[in-house]
Amino acid sequence: MKMNRLGRSDLIVGEIGLGCMSLGTEERKAVALVHEALERGVNFLDTADLYDGGRNEEWVGEAIRGRRDRVVLATKAGNRRIPGQDGWVWDPSKTYILSAVKDSLRRLGTDYIDLYQLHGGTIDDPIDETIEAFEQLKREGVIREYGISSIRPNVIREYAARSAIASVMNAYSIVDRRAEEEVLPLLREKGIGVIARGPLAGGALAARREPVKGVPDYELEELISLRERLGQLTSEGRSLTQLAIRYSLSHPAVAVAIPGASSREQLLQNLAAADAPPLTEEEVQTVRRLSKANRYALHR
Repeated sequence: MKMNRLGRSDLIVGEIGLGCMSLGTEERKAVALVHEALERGVNFLDTADLYDGGRNEEWVGEAIRGRRDRVVLATKAGNRRIPGQDGWVWDPSKTYILSAVKDSLRRLGTDYIDLYQLHGGTIDDPIDETIEAFEQLKREGVIREYGISSIRPNVIREYAARSAIASVMNAYSIVDRRAEEEVLPLLREKGIGVIARGPLAGGALAARREPVKGVPDYELEELISLRERLGQLTSEGRSLTQLAIRYSLSHPAVAVAIPGASSREQLLQNLAAADAPPLTEEEVQTVRRLSKANRYALHR
């Protein structure tokens, strides 16, 4: 698998990682999927304290036991659960981040996190305080690098200007191209690595799954039509799944794409994109001509 540097950091990641949110609710199966991914060359695993109330971190921790040195481990914080209440509240405060990291370390069974990410963010957050928390953790050796997981261009611009973030995780796919105009050029200029989440748009672009509903900006009929038109770019060696992942990887700002997988079949389909030929510039332009150039409207 091709390896890339994440931004200007010392983190070297395989171009296809594993988004662990979709591992499911059965521990043995989840651990087996992570093991298979690692055996097939994946080294970047992304989880969050929010997923399954912390169980996802526990299962990832179990899966990397004895394999920690082979993994670039990423998790997230900022969504705080309040005992006795349903749901969670947004809390990007320094106090909470310094507390949350201890719980993540315990669940993951490790004494350091390679990439610690703010799991969201708004322009009204105490951004300097949040940055101060991450910088403190980095000085203490608790984390190696930090980043943000955000789809808000205004928030991304603030962190790009005011912090030493290594990465931004952002939704980026053939059907969600919002980042192309406002976000990706800025991050490339700043030397900040992009982690492309949702390259298959929740399965809407998966080869062996027929969509049953539309996605934002695409009604179901439009989505089905797009899939059919993209067929001109697929072949025996490149399925729709691989085409979609390779499109997300085609932008020079993107260091790693993290499709999720809830089964071994899905995992193998995703990882086959590592062996599929990269898109030519002509193919990239064809995809852009066939799809919509979405723009950010909400989420400022």
